[in-house]
Amino acid sequence: MGNRSGGTDDAAARPDVSADVRPETRAASDAQSPAVERLPALPWRVPLDPAPWWAWALFVVPFIAVPVLNSWLWMGARDFLAVGLFTLIGASVVRVAGGVVLYRVEITETALKARTSLLVRSLAWQDVDDIEVVDGSVVLTNGKDENEINGIVQDRTAYSAAVMQAAREAAADRPVRRSRPRPGIGVLCVLAYLVLAVGAFLYRWQLV
Repeated sequence: MGNRSGGTDDAAARPDVSADVRPETRAASDAQSPAVERLPALPWRVPLDPAPWWAWALFVVPFIAVPVLNSWLWMGARDFLAVGLFTLIGASVVRVAGGVVLYRVEITETALKARTSLLVRSLAWQDVDDIEVVDGSVVLTNGKDENEINGIVQDRTAYSAAVMQAAREAAADRPVRRSRPRPGIGVLCVLAYLVLAVGAFLYRWQLV
């Protein structure tokens, strides 16, 4: 994907948060850009809307429905295929539903951390080339990649973008700290789901 245009980067779009600035940050900002003066105490959580009900439903239903369906299937070659299909479809639904919804986004002095139900990803500020506000979301450009932070509370998008920009500028002279994506609690849930989905069928037909 290429860089998007139409981002908001003017002073009017960045509210003054100087009242929330720590004393040490305020003193250090005198020799830096004006954006740093608006940097609140870090780490700072981006205000997000609650996850939609359908995301929770799609994530929870397969844990119940697929094991139940597998325990009712008749044993045979076609039924083993059906068990596999049910399990794969359910795992796919769980992965998609859990992977696209942001449950927590945190701005730290070194990186932006985003948590979905499956992964916790971190993006170092030194790897961010540009920050834009596009269609109610904040888009962080990293080369040809775009990382979109959506689901931000209404009227807080510009504020969140301003804090990200200030943290990015403040981290310009800091050592780069990169972290690989790490599994979230959803990974354990998916593994438990696979055990239940296959185990229900095996137990139903006394194969174990």
